[in-house]
Amino acid sequence: MRFAGFAAGDSLPRLAAALRGHRGQRLRCTRSRADSTVQECRSIYTDSVSRRQVEVWLSAIDESAGILVLKTEGSPAQLELWRGDLSRRYGPVATKVQGPQRMMQWVRHGRMIRLTWRTDRWAPAISVSLVDGHILDEWGRKRE
Repeated sequence: MRFAGFAAGDSLPRLAAALRGHRGQRLRCTRSRADSTVQECRSIYTDSVSRRQVEVWLSAIDESAGILVLKTEGSPAQLELWRGDLSRRYGPVATKVQGPQRMMQWVRHGRMIRLTWRTDRWAPAISVSLVDGHILDEWGRKRE
């Protein structure tokens, strides 16, 4: 499952290449003190449509992204683009509502994409979370 050229499960070099494709900043990673197989990485790129910055945060285990989050203070038009892209690619799903927060989620073959946004302001806070359950499960087994 992919979004904007990114996928949980991708290797750090592949994610760095996706960022270069978006003309984003270099991926900066910090290794965990508690577990040397885990790195937290961050970057920023500018969305080509909205011209707003998109923050990229990921947790890599053994050099592959287990969790990846894209976040922006987008516009209603950008929300529609992201929601439309995900719905066309992965199918329509019901929107879950919790106060001003809305969420749509798709799960396929141990991987998940979740689109979350807030509706209580003009420029909605929008995020897409990508999770690779296989990587997280394997990491959990190794830690036991």
